[in-house]
Amino acid sequence: MRLLPLAFTLLIATILGLGVTWFSVTHSRGLDSVRVGAWEGWPRSGTAKADPYARAFVARSGELPLELADGLVFLATTDDAGKPLDGRCETRIVGVLPQARLWTLTVTDQDGNLIPNDAGRFGFTSAEVVYRDNGAIDVRLSPRARTGNWLPTGARPRLKVALRLYDAPFSFTSGADAAVLPRITREACL
Repeated sequence: MRLLPLAFTLLIATILGLGVTWFSVTHSRGLDSVRVGAWEGWPRSGTAKADPYARAFVARSGELPLELADGLVFLATTDDAGKPLDGRCETRIVGVLPQARLWTLTVTDQDGNLIPNDAGRFGFTSAEVVYRDNGAIDVRLSPRARTGNWLPTGARPRLKVALRLYDAPFSFTSGADAAVLPRITREACL
């Protein structure tokens, strides 16, 4: 009779353990993350020091993460105020980027897929964006065409923005190394 409560406890523990593991692998890129404003990066995901959750995410997604010496990816799914990035709204990404040999900025839907659009524009590189006089970028995300550095959002309800910095001198031994990334602000919604 005492085996029934033990078996039930083991069943609950197994279900709970598998559920938490599944959630961690499908909803996280790893535990070793760096957050700078709305941006989040995982500096060790492409290294031998990657945590088990980062390795599981890479194995499950099929993504090829950058080695820290090669570069770093920062993702944003919210603006600096914490509101989700909404493709039906006008959003601006403004600021000076950290030193890097090359960078790319790409907008995708919430699943990481490029958003089809008539302009055929999915992102910018450091070689094609128009900079401000002070060296800052000013990129607009909007469902409607805008002058300047505009990226179409297809009026998707949720967006993800990826900033890739290649050959950037980050060490992450202190929080100050990645202290400056562009600000993301929502201006207006349809």
